[in-house]
Amino acid sequence: MQKSPRRDPRARSGGRADRPPDFGALVRPELIAPRRWLIGRTPPDLAAEAGAPNLAGSPAHALKKPVCNGDAAIRVSVIVPAYNNPDELSQCLSALRTATGADTELIVVDDASNDDVSSTAARFGARFLRLARNAGPAAARNHGARHARGQILFFVDADVVVPNDAVIRIRTILDCHDEISAVFGSYDSRPSAPGLVSQYRNLLHHFVHQTGKVEAATFWAGCGAVRRPAFDRVSGFDERRFPHPSIEDIELGYRLRRAGYRIFLDKSLQCMHLKRWTLRSIIHTDVIRRAIPWSRLILESGEAPDDLNVSGSQKASVALIGLAGLFLLMSLARLELLMLALGCVAVTIILNRDLYAFFRRTGGIFFAIACIPLHLLYFTYSGLSYHYVWVLSMLQRVVRRRYGNADPS
Repeated sequence: MQKSPRRDPRARSGGRADRPPDFGALVRPELIAPRRWLIGRTPPDLAAEAGAPNLAGSPAHALKKPVCNGDAAIRVSVIVPAYNNPDELSQCLSALRTATGADTELIVVDDASNDDVSSTAARFGARFLRLARNAGPAAARNHGARHARGQILFFVDADVVVPNDAVIRIRTILDCHDEISAVFGSYDSRPSAPGLVSQYRNLLHHFVHQTGKVEAATFWAGCGAVRRPAFDRVSGFDERRFPHPSIEDIELGYRLRRAGYRIFLDKSLQCMHLKRWTLRSIIHTDVIRRAIPWSRLILESGEAPDDLNVSGSQKASVALIGLAGLFLLMSLARLELLMLALGCVAVTIILNRDLYAFFRRTGGIFFAIACIPLHLLYFTYSGLSYHYVWVLSMLQRVVRRRYGNADPS
């Protein structure tokens, strides 16, 4: 039988194609508006253009086993890495149990917790796996993937509550679009944790993903899925490099893209984040777990995609806040330089006006005003972290040139 010219022979082995497919129809605003695409309100003509099945008027249970191009739906393995905090895990698994169907397995991987995680997993009928020692979420996800039976690996953090249609959406996207190898969503705009700091942090993540490019340059494992062949081909998460929660999902996205796989940001796939943040935990996570390792990754790979946290406006904001700090120090000698520092801050606020407008719409004017110093602080320590890594990298390069492969110490 003659093969259809629209299907690439490698599509079944991970979703790559020799000729880049047209993402245009798939990512049109009409199709990614929150809660509209793939859940019953997509106009039939637009669904046909996008290559998505016509789901208009279909009840949720009818979407459990979509069929595309004559192929049966692929089995999904939902993998949840867990470390302590069984209360949040219980909320996570409760939502996942509602979202999963008969052809979906639910796996909980205990990262050597001190709390009783196994009974929580058993209460929701999840397969339970346990690591011998605490090795981080990267190792836990890899362990779950090795024991998973599905061809779609859906990773969900233990402090995340997914919507009822999460599995259906991911399965439908990957079943119906062979050119896509991975898909992820974002936090929603209704974080459960109270307080200024928690609300700011979770809403910032929501905004960054909602304004990012739908053909993503990286990956997010808080609520994201990868085809097993693509995941296996790039050897999964780098658990040796990331023994603690860090940017292991971002680094995986870099390798997926480098291998020719395509990643889709489904802005309508929104989940609730349960985590409570403090100012100290934000700074520690952003600097130690994110900014420093991400800066190393950028310098090593030479890649800094114009997207999400490293978009052009974010890079410009970091540079402006750095200049503001420099002018502020110099103003001790020349007071007129203080105006330049204030000008840099003002331009940064203008660059991020859409974010602050979103904060105002979500929490009111006073909430938005209170978030601005937190955001400027974020730019400050992000810039300092990058320059710390850059200087260290230059010093190491000088040492290698001078001493060759000798121990730099």
